[in-house]
Amino acid sequence: MIVFENVTKTYETGTPALNGINLAIEKGEFVFIVGNSGSGKSTLIKLLLKELEPTAGKVYVNNRLLNRMRRSQIPKYRRGLGVVFQDFRLLKDRNVYENIAFAQRVIGTPARIIRRQVPSMLSLVGLAEKYKSFPKQLSGGEQQRVALARALVNNPSILLADEPTGNLDPKNSWEIMKLLDEINKRGTTVLVVTHNQEIVDAMKKRVVTMHKGIITSDEKRSGYHQ
Repeated sequence: MIVFENVTKTYETGTPALNGINLAIEKGEFVFIVGNSGSGKSTLIKLLLKELEPTAGKVYVNNRLLNRMRRSQIPKYRRGLGVVFQDFRLLKDRNVYENIAFAQRVIGTPARIIRRQVPSMLSLVGLAEKYKSFPKQLSGGEQQRVALARALVNNPSILLADEPTGNLDPKNSWEIMKLLDEINKRGTTVLVVTHNQEIVDAMKKRVVTMHKGIITSDEKRSGYHQ
């Protein structure tokens, strides 16, 4: 599903952000990536998004070698990934329905399917009645749920969440994590970068810990389910 083979990423400053990373994530897994700032977590995500290229080593996603992917193929590849960020990244001039529909329109989804799938996604994240609201009318937790619905509307096989609870209070953080768990149980592979140790400890998933560009531990907590 996701494989890093001896991956190194060195920035122009000469500092290695990743130093010989080996990591395999199976289809349907839920994995936390944790570590201090500068440990390489965000670099890992950017390599998966093809925002960065590795200095050395190979990155595979769904048995496809990303190193060899042509620039023209990147937009289509990214459509197979759902991505959620800390800062929501919603379109402020569009309502909730249009924010989610936009993700389908850019790939040419027929209107009849959009009309069916957008309400379905809003129901999944508990915002069916807010479809006409604009982002500024929503709480932070609600905005993140809209971002999650948008990330999932094209039914990606992988969901990448980069600090998805970073701007949320504890209650909303738990709501988002419960949704990610539910999404994972439906078959989506979920990869979450987070600083929230309390959530990591409580959820009992696989935890990959990074420090200064290397993986220092990779453990499956008790209660981990396939």
